Amino acid sequence: MDIPAPIPVQPTRFLDKVRAYMRLRGMAYKTEKTYLFWIKRFIRFHERQHPEIMGSTEVEAFLSHLVLHANVSVSTQRVALNALVFLYREFLGQPLDDLNFERSRKPVKLPTVFSSEEARSVIHNLSGDYKLVAMLLYGSGLRINEALRLRVKDVDFDMQQLIVRSGKGAKDRITLLPDRLVEPLKQQIDSALHLHQSDLLKGAGSVYLPAGLARKYPNASQESGWQYVFPAQGLSRDPRSGISRRHHLLDRTVQKHFRSAIKASGIRKLAGSHTFRHSFATRLLEAGYDIRTIQKLLGHSDIRTTEIYTHVVRKGGFGVRSPVDEGF
Repeated sequence: MDIPAPIPVQPTRFLDKVRAYMRLRGMAYKTEKTYLFWIKRFIRFHERQHPEIMGSTEVEAFLSHLVLHANVSVSTQRVALNALVFLYREFLGQPLDDLNFERSRKPVKLPTVFSSEEARSVIHNLSGDYKLVAMLLYGSGLRINEALRLRVKDVDFDMQQLIVRSGKGAKDRITLLPDRLVEPLKQQIDSALHLHQSDLLKGAGSVYLPAGLARKYPNASQESGWQYVFPAQGLSRDPRSGISRRHHLLDRTVQKHFRSAIKASGIRKLAGSHTFRHSFATRLLEAGYDIRTIQKLLGHSDIRTTEIYTHVVRKGGFGVRSPVDEGF
């Protein structure tokens, strides 16, 4: 679930204070959960000492431990580092010294990519909402939760674009709406709004909104524009407010259908929902689109993240033709 956990109005526990600070900064809930996980793990590693009485030495020891004993990847160690830098520099106002720790040297894995034929096969083995979600991932380069969290108002048919709100890094971006998905999405939205009208008649019909928006626009949760494009089949009760709402499809449910479709397609690659996004980027590179354009569509902050797809374009080995393919 992507509904933020409740915190006291006047938090007294350290982690609740950190959580409240993150929300005041408008940080993404996924970032909040990730950073708090690593801060908690750091505190426990040092036998629950308070971060205020620790510093660079303890951070270095923890980050080195992750590599030497926990065997974490480069990206995992980097996330832990980012969480602790945020804790000390932003929240505690005690910037860390230049850190000297054992860095993970595991090579970054190349992304798994579907061929065009494989992508079509997987999509063919899906149906209903799950098929349309897969086509959005492959056709627009969305992450799975970006697709599932799409609201009706964020599908712009006139401009033929999708607006991704609070994506990774709490950033908004715009990506394309493929011609082929215009009519299916219109039908999906009509179905979602029909379900919404039915909910309203039953005294329900509200949808989750971030706390700030819910306060600023108290009636927005029942407006059609805020409804999810891919609503869940049933209502769920908010454990704090007690309000019954219709959330979006759960990513784990969609992932389960994706895994079954990949298996049914006879694909032996270690693939999942994110493979569609990797395949989107690779197809655009193969078609000759500028890598900066692809970076913007994917929402990457660093061009180096996008450049990894240059290593997996069709005809591996940097597009070189092998001598064994020449006539003998």
